[in-house]
Formats: sequence, structure tokens, C-alpha cells
Amino acid sequence: MTETTLNDMQDVETGTGREERVYQATPAQLMWWRFKRHKVAMLSGIILIAAYLIVALAEFVAPYDAFEANSRSTLQPPQAIHFFDEQGSFRGPFVYGFKRGRDPVTMRPIYVADTTKVIPINFFVRGQAYKFWGLFEGNLHLYGTTGPDRINLLGTDTLGRDMVSRLIHGGRISLSVGLIGVAVSFVLGITLGSISGYFGGITDNIVQRGMEFLRSIPTIPLWMGLAAALPITWDPLFVYFLVTLLLSLIGWTYVARTVRGRFLSIKNEDFVLAARFCGTSEAKIITRHMLPSMTSYIIAALTLAVPDMILGETALSFLGLGLRPPVVSWGVLLQDAQNLRTIAQAPWLLAPGAAIVIIVLAFNFLGDGLRDAADPYSK
Repeated sequence: MTETTLNDMQDVETGTGREERVYQATPAQLMWWRFKRHKVAMLSGIILIAAYLIVALAEFVAPYDAFEANSRSTLQPPQAIHFFDEQGSFRGPFVYGFKRGRDPVTMRPIYVADTTKVIPINFFVRGQAYKFWGLFEGNLHLYGTTGPDRINLLGTDTLGRDMVSRLIHGGRISLSVGLIGVAVSFVLGITLGSISGYFGGITDNIVQRGMEFLRSIPTIPLWMGLAAALPITWDPLFVYFLVTLLLSLIGWTYVARTVRGRFLSIKNEDFVLAARFCGTSEAKIITRHMLPSMTSYIIAALTLAVPDMILGETALSFLGLGLRPPVVSWGVLLQDAQNLRTIAQAPWLLAPGAAIVIIVLAFNFLGDGLRDAADPYSK
């Protein structure tokens, strides 16, 4: 038997083995195989997992308290990380200190790098005490210094507070708003959308008129009225949950419309009629037959709803209509960058905006990959 014939037989066996694997695979395995081929979605998933891990471990990852001010380092620029000093000697990761001066005309602080002052970056150092998630006391931080000098890798704000610490703690609020808000809005949207699309008639009319009423409410005047009505003395945590709840009550209409349209198109399909003729209850037809058939649509709507919630909270907080200090969120942090003068003098204050762009893009790319992976007609 020739070598060419052997290679052909191996190719046939390999192809047959692949086909058998596909036929024997579970739906979850098929989704995972399709999703792995989407490299951008895989990278986006890794970025989102890393982001949520960082904000979940905010007290440990952040080098300082998010509210600790330092009047001697207001609007300090970011410190670059170095590994070699001016003489070319390897010193490990370190940053240079700053010499602080003041502009004689504008009177704003001026910082000049001091190459004679080397501040080593140490990992797993003991620093400021904190309560992890408000439950467990600790003082271990991912990185920091062992001396009195501070490290501000993303600079400081107008009160001298470390931007890295505030960005991490603000991400805990902004990212959790998306998850909690989507969880509430999806329960409402899928429930009411499926009922509306499946039963039709007067039920459909009632749900649709309610959705149209909610979508016709002008959002900005509504939030301005709520912002004026909410007492300043209310607990910031209560205001946070109130903002999340209101975003969910407004956002469920988009999910419901998507689910309703899909239900209208498949409720007369053969598998639905077969289940109905077999005596299956309406609830089981909806939950076990119709909803699983539109998994790709639900996943796409889900991953697009999370960034919408994040952008909604950020926009409202930026305008002063949502969360307010002392709560730290990315929208609240962006309030410091509301004028061109501040941006020109301290462009690093836009770091929360860059974080929002990265997270929103990651969610969108992840949604594209999951939608394609969950599509039963994709190869």
C-alpha cells in the first residue's frame, strides 16, 4: 500500500472521528467549540473576567483608600514604571518621585520627575487597614511601598486622591449596576414578552400599551425630577439600589419587545404545535420549548443590555442626576472632567471614560461571539 493511500485513509478516519465527536457532543460542548473560534470574543471574555475579579477584590488590589486625600499631591501626573535607572542598572519595578513647584502665573502645581529619588514597587505589602466587603479586616495590598512615599500610577485628582484606587472602587459600583439591573430587567422582559407573544389578543394589547407608555416617558426630565425630590440625607447605598431599580424598570421594555417578536414568529412552528397536542401545559411550552429555541437572541440582548445599564448609570451620575459623592462610580469620577480647562491640565482624569469604553466594547464583542455560538444553524 502506497504512502499516499495511507495518508488518504488517515484523513478519512480523522474526518469520521470529528463527525462522530460532533454528533455525540452536547449542546454546551457545541457552543464552546464555536465560541473558541471567535478570538476577539475570547479576549473580551478574559478582559471582563479580569475586570470583575479586580473590582471584587478592590480592597486588596487598590493600594490606598479611595477617599484618602493628600493636599501635597493634588493633580499629580501619572508615574511611569521603570526597570532600569539613569545609569542603566536594573532596579526592578520602580517609579521616580516628583519635585513639586507652582506656576507663578496660574498658581497651579507643577511636578518635575526627580531621578535621584527611586521609589520601589513592592508586591503583597502591608498598608492601610480595610474591611473586605465590610466584613473582614485586613491590611494586605497587591502592591505599594514600604516607606512613606506614595505610588500614583494614574495620577491624582483635585484633592490628591489616588486615581487607581478610585477607579477600582468606582468599577465595583458601575459594573454591578449592569449585572443587577439586567437581572431585574430580564426577568420582567422575558416574562412579559413571552406572555405577550404567546397568548396575543387582549393580553398582548395590555402589555404593549404599557411598554409604549414607559418608553414615551422623557428620561432626562424624569431623572431631573427624581434628583430634585431625593433628599440629600438619604443613605448613598439606598440611592444606588434605587437608581438600579429605576434603570431596570425602564430597560425591560427592549428585552420584552425582542422576546415578543420572536415568540410571534415561532408559536405556530411544528414543535410548538406538537407539544400543545401532547397536552403540555402552557408554562412548559414557553419555558422548555420556546425560550430555549431563541437562546442566541436572548444572549445577544443580554450582553447588549449590560453595557446599556452601565452607560445609563454613568451618564446620569455624570450629569449629577444619579449617584452622588461620597459614592464612587465611574460616572461620579467623570464629574471632575466636565470642563476643558481641567482636561487640558489633567487629562488622566478621563481614565474612567477609557475604562467604560473598554468594558462596553468587550461586552459587545462577547455578545457577538456568544450569539454565533448559540445559533443552532451556524457551523
